[in-house]
Amino acid sequence: MRKRILITGSTDGIGLVAAEKLCQSGHHVILHGRNANKLEDRIDDFKLRLGEDSCEGICADLSSWTDLRAFRKIISTLGPRIDVFVNNAGVFKSSQPILDTNLDLRFMVNTLAPYVLSKAAMEMMCEGKRIINLSSAAQASVDIQALRGDRRLNDNAAYAQSKLALTMFTTYLAKQNNPKNQVVVSLNPASFIGTNMVRDAYGMEGKDINIGGDIIVDTSIGERFANANGMYFDNDRGDFSDLHPDVHDEDKVKTLIRTFDEIVGEHL
Repeated sequence: MRKRILITGSTDGIGLVAAEKLCQSGHHVILHGRNANKLEDRIDDFKLRLGEDSCEGICADLSSWTDLRAFRKIISTLGPRIDVFVNNAGVFKSSQPILDTNLDLRFMVNTLAPYVLSKAAMEMMCEGKRIINLSSAAQASVDIQALRGDRRLNDNAAYAQSKLALTMFTTYLAKQNNPKNQVVVSLNPASFIGTNMVRDAYGMEGKDINIGGDIIVDTSIGERFANANGMYFDNDRGDFSDLHPDVHDEDKVKTLIRTFDEIVGEHL
């Protein structure tokens, strides 16, 4: 059955690889990127090679609350027709890691934006559909003051904390706020895949990019993920894996969700 799949951060890296593979398999992909020209080029290329109805696009900068607000409205319209929503966009390193709002770019793009979009998708998507949030093997306990923008972190700490925060809220939404029984999954697509993010961060070519693209495809449409709600798949191991202890700490999860809601409430 043909599916409609929205993938954030899909004009480059493993998101682009997954999008192309899904289109080649006959699915309709909604590409997302923050650069309008690059997004238009990707859409034109897909339509030329894979068919006019292979894709469409959404342009939004996930570090902008204005763009995020607009993206959320788009989901409210598209939601009932989306079968799979993939929060793939992510940031590790930036020359300007602190935003005008005083928030860290990594928390904004890697955690807060996916939180807002996941909640919107869950509200509008039909029963049993899939929401996939890309985490990482790099996970570290969240400093709430850093999340609020009151403390600065280095690149590694900001990235690792943002990815654990994402995993924590993903599991929370899957188990505590999921009346439609949607499949909400955390995914580590594999460490050190050869993306621009890895090259910029570590100065290395990294692993075959198809490793990440293939697991996004599998998580999106594969049968082994049909009943994986609330689970974490670690592609370094090639299997479902135990969650970080903080995911099971009710006090930490409640504090995190309360902080998310306060920050989002201030800006949206």
